[in-house]
Amino acid sequence: MGLLSKIFGSKQSEAKTGGMEDFMTLVRVYFQASLAAQLGITNIGMLPDLRLFKSTLHIPTQNNKLGVGEKSHCKKMMKEIYGTDDSFFKEVDQSIRRNCHRLPDVQVYLVQFQNFTQDLMMLIGNLMKFKLRVPSIFKKSIYTMTEKTVSDIFNRNDFSDAGVMKTVLGIRQYNQRLGFSQKWVTDFVFQVVMLAKKEPRPKDEDVEKAKAKMSK
Repeated sequence: MGLLSKIFGSKQSEAKTGGMEDFMTLVRVYFQASLAAQLGITNIGMLPDLRLFKSTLHIPTQNNKLGVGEKSHCKKMMKEIYGTDDSFFKEVDQSIRRNCHRLPDVQVYLVQFQNFTQDLMMLIGNLMKFKLRVPSIFKKSIYTMTEKTVSDIFNRNDFSDAGVMKTVLGIRQYNQRLGFSQKWVTDFVFQVVMLAKKEPRPKDEDVEKAKAKMSK
């Protein structure tokens, strides 16, 4: 079992180590480590992903301050595994400094980010549709299409579908609070899209089992 599989409690036969779920978990770890370092959080129980990351990898607390060593370790892993750019971490840190000044701000901020990413990826899937089927080898084309779609989400106001327009406005409101650049959002979406394309296709029997559960 690989390191990420061990951390995230998944078997290699069921989930690809270093895949989309692993990436999203490391993103949450970095956010939580940055929050801990920024606000001086000492109760690691508030930050479940960070707690699991720290205990599994036995990362020592640096300078008696939770989050500092863990943040550095997580950043190194994301750069080595996913090639994550320094600008990604810089904007996360800026967003947290801007929005989180007291402990009560933490949960509000994390919920806002979760809702933002969920709505964003759902809308991306809706707007890009068949474009997401482009083979992974055409990375530049996929990035360009992702960049155009993200730009539409932030700047276009003539979506004919009322549901789409409502989601667009919600995403804009979330991001107005979070403060991420369009470049950051594009790079984040592109990374998730590329990792999702590498995920194994579910077996037919698994799909049927899922349908059966939903029909009950």
